[in-house]
Amino acid sequence: MKLRSLVLLFALVACGGGASGTAASPPAAVPTSPTTTPTSAPAWVPSTSDSFQWILSTALDTSSGATIYDLDAFSASSADVALLHGLGKHVVCYIDVGSWENFRPDASAFPASVIGKQYAGYPNENWLDIRQISLLAPIMTARFDLCKSKGFDAVEPDNVDGYQNDTGFPLTANDQLAYNAWIASLAHARALSVALKNDADQLAQLLPDFDFGLEESCWAQGSCGLLAPMRAAGKAVFTVEYTDATSAATFTNTYCPAAKRAGFYALLKHPALDAYVLACP
Repeated sequence: MKLRSLVLLFALVACGGGASGTAASPPAAVPTSPTTTPTSAPAWVPSTSDSFQWILSTALDTSSGATIYDLDAFSASSADVALLHGLGKHVVCYIDVGSWENFRPDASAFPASVIGKQYAGYPNENWLDIRQISLLAPIMTARFDLCKSKGFDAVEPDNVDGYQNDTGFPLTANDQLAYNAWIASLAHARALSVALKNDADQLAQLLPDFDFGLEESCWAQGSCGLLAPMRAAGKAVFTVEYTDATSAATFTNTYCPAAKRAGFYALLKHPALDAYVLACP
């Protein structure tokens, strides 16, 4: 789900973030092996009984009563995280690890050689060459450090399925597996739990590396069954449907019963990922 990119652009520009520049046509990249990173057990891992709220485009709203809040790494403040902790909540840090967004404060840190084709329909975003881990490592490490410094409990890395898209690079499934496992290690090295998002096709290989699942529109697309192994492993799964494709009635009467049978926590959100949320009754 990519509507959040344009929404975040406006939110971050309002906060003074952003960077300019155009992506040059990158040369062919040399595959790079992931850097070995010491890992430790996450200090907290979502429970299958937790509830979920996801707010990326508007100010923090604590009225949903969810036990977990997912907020943007750059626009959320340490005070927001502390406030939620004071209410007994846990907080997930949203960061983009698979695409370059020209409105982020660190956009100029990305070498031109790692910036690929535009993410279809989003002029402010381009795919990354995830094979070049040595070039991406300082940037991604800094982003994970930012999450840790603000007090987040977990990380939601976005766009970890580039190999299935027209990125401008000949990415393979193995390239994606190596990168995603490395991304998970960055979280675990900081005692943060980490979500596998929208890469359910590789769940069999990545299940040991990720602590919970977050999947968009899987009930509408009929793909939620791919997440069953994560739930069977005792790990929480959160699914998000959107009001531009799913009515509240369909969500409540059709998707919620299916989510409950699968043991998933399902919610309905506006595509803008504002404070609106409808959870299953």
